[in-house]
Amino acid sequence: MIKNNQERLNRLHVALDGVVIAISYLLAWYIVYGSTRSLVTPANRDYMSMVYIIAGVLIIPYYLFLYAVFHLYAPKRVQVARVELANIFKANTLGVLTLALILFFGGKNPYFYHFSRPMVVLFYVINTAAETLARNLLRFGLRKMRSNGYNQKHVLLVGYSKAAEGFIDRVRANPEWGYQIRGILDDHVAWGKEYRGIRVIGRTEDLPEILALNTLDEIAITLSLSEYAKLENIVAACEKSGVHTKFIPDYYNFIPTQPYMEDLEGMPVINIRHVPLTNPLNAIMKRIVDIFGALVAIVLFSPIMLVTAALVKLTSPGPVIFSQERVGLHNKPFRMYKFRSMTVQAPEKEKSRWTTPGDARVTPVGRFIRKTSIDEMPQLFNVLKGDMSLVGPRPERPFFVEKFREEIPRYMIKHQVRPGMTGWAQVNGFRGDTSITKRIEHDLYYIENWSLGFDFKILFLTFFKGFINKNAY
Repeated sequence: MIKNNQERLNRLHVALDGVVIAISYLLAWYIVYGSTRSLVTPANRDYMSMVYIIAGVLIIPYYLFLYAVFHLYAPKRVQVARVELANIFKANTLGVLTLALILFFGGKNPYFYHFSRPMVVLFYVINTAAETLARNLLRFGLRKMRSNGYNQKHVLLVGYSKAAEGFIDRVRANPEWGYQIRGILDDHVAWGKEYRGIRVIGRTEDLPEILALNTLDEIAITLSLSEYAKLENIVAACEKSGVHTKFIPDYYNFIPTQPYMEDLEGMPVINIRHVPLTNPLNAIMKRIVDIFGALVAIVLFSPIMLVTAALVKLTSPGPVIFSQERVGLHNKPFRMYKFRSMTVQAPEKEKSRWTTPGDARVTPVGRFIRKTSIDEMPQLFNVLKGDMSLVGPRPERPFFVEKFREEIPRYMIKHQVRPGMTGWAQVNGFRGDTSITKRIEHDLYYIENWSLGFDFKILFLTFFKGFINKNAY
């Protein structure tokens, strides 16, 4: 039953996407060609009309294929909306890049030559916005239905464990997922024991008999670690019945992360930590955004940087740029740039984790550029070099890396991605001499939940929360 429902839902998604793509394409065409205010001549519009029809017919199935590749037809019961938005952006970006390449390499052909480039860009913008809106409306409708008791999925848990309790807690907290837990089977807990209204209704040996009733949509195996020897027989019984089966391992209490599976020539391998930026496509897209963003920022902020450089030079002796060794991607050291903000030697009692023997007292200009984070602007060149990213965990000096790696669990995970000029910790107020533990918690959340959309959110918040450094002195 649930399989048929899911198939119908997938067909609905595909049909909805096809309609949205077609409407977006037609709207882009109308704005560029169909409007009476358009500068396009009727002759040219007639000349190209069949080309646009053929292109539209080909674009729709290609985009649907891209949406499937980027997992946009995966079940949406527990899928995070932000992840879906990121996948829409990736798929549409790849689609428009494909169109751009076709038009570029086919430029000598008159049909490709006259194909409107502004229309392609407009289609990209309209389609991305329309897809996001349509899918959020669909998500809202489905969750509303499930909260009201419709489109439910009936689940049986096999094994009473911390994993079973954790699953029940999450289902109870999220009725919009549409899960109905029918009970638990376990060999070591007495019949009738209850957890949040869910009872133990039998032993694992009762599973074949329960499956034969054909009233379940899904089996969730939640055995405790000591009972994994039973897995083979339980999986065999589930496979024989044809019911969908998922495995919820009982290890999250000592591996607090988002592991993911990969196939090693038929051998399943569990990666303890999910780092989206280890995916080459994600890494390339982030690097493109970094390069483009750094170039734009250098151009926009060049007047401020030139004025700052002049003030630093005129108000105190020494170089304009101060560089300091920091630890970056894969634990590799690099020189991080800042505008120099200090002058005379600081007394020993005033030195902090931001100073070294030989650092100097903060100048009035230095105090201002530190407070407004203008001193960080030269790091845009670190971004261009590839040492840093626009967004990521802030880098530390080698001394403090060695110190924190012994004191803070999972601290070194932050070096699996490029360090950033700003980050999730900074826009949440954790910077400077604030809690290093809180900063690492936010850095790990960013690393495991990265998406381009998340990066843009952090950059947006930086303009309101990240520039002013309340801890600057």
